[in-house]
Amino acid sequence: MSAGPEEIARAVARLRAGGLVAFPTETVYGLGADALNAEAVGRVFAVKGRPGRNPLIVHVSGPAMARRVVGTWPEEAEAMARAFWPGPVTLVLPKGTGLPGAVTAGGATVGVRCPRHHVTLALLEAFGGPLVGPSANRSGGVSPTTAAHVREAFSEAEVEVLDGGPCEVGIESTVVSLAGGEVEVLRPGVVGAEEIGRVVGRPVRVRACGEDESGRVLESPGMLGSHYAPRTRAEMVSREGIAGRVARELGRVVVLTHTGVEVGPGHVRVEMPVEAVGYASRLYSSLREADNAGAGLIVVERPEGVGALWDAIRDRLVRATAARG
Repeated sequence: MSAGPEEIARAVARLRAGGLVAFPTETVYGLGADALNAEAVGRVFAVKGRPGRNPLIVHVSGPAMARRVVGTWPEEAEAMARAFWPGPVTLVLPKGTGLPGAVTAGGATVGVRCPRHHVTLALLEAFGGPLVGPSANRSGGVSPTTAAHVREAFSEAEVEVLDGGPCEVGIESTVVSLAGGEVEVLRPGVVGAEEIGRVVGRPVRVRACGEDESGRVLESPGMLGSHYAPRTRAEMVSREGIAGRVARELGRVVVLTHTGVEVGPGHVRVEMPVEAVGYASRLYSSLREADNAGAGLIVVERPEGVGALWDAIRDRLVRATAARG
């Protein structure tokens, strides 16, 4: 059941007192705090255990609220907001003077987006100001796509949760930088570079996974090498290599497959949708299911589909299965 006016009013009161509220979006659940309150922003980092160099996206109700936190609002930003907001696209622009430094990890730019979910749009309107909203989970782990997932990570004393049902898209927004001389996708998502290029009228560069592993302040969330990761060790393997990889493992294996690969007795198969939209929507809940199966290894069949959404899915899987330090 979706949160109503009473729940939203209670959440607004908590936010105004500097507290934390998890809210639903079409992508994943966000961990919300007043973006203009430095103490509340610091609480987000502390509760998540988030690295200080990893900036936060600021959620807004639309372009008017976005202009309150950015230093410039070029025509390309206006065009993209008209085309994609409310929706799963984050715009990175020079930051405004009123934002606490922690929001941008001390960097010169800020990511802003208007989420496509009626509960959170109502929350933003009632609160009357911008909210930071990283994924509502412990840092580096699998992102939450239901209110129950958030509850697994945080107590009611730490975080109030607005239930908006399962997230429709299921993976995080496309992040697009407009802060430099070129338009650049920093994090892939459901909206691809080709579609963005049609809106801005010029070519769009796509940042390669791993370009930002130098230890410096990141321009966008979701750029750490190991991210979105289950607790259980995980590997991405081609369809042809799955049988051999399972055979080499001494213990129980969970296999996420979208082509019906047989896994043999003693192991667990998690069926994934064949189409990209369904796969993305199921991805994080399936990783959580695999994590809870009591296995020593999760094997993910590498998707080979073509298109922006498949590219985004592979990006998440590369990071979810990356070696952890």
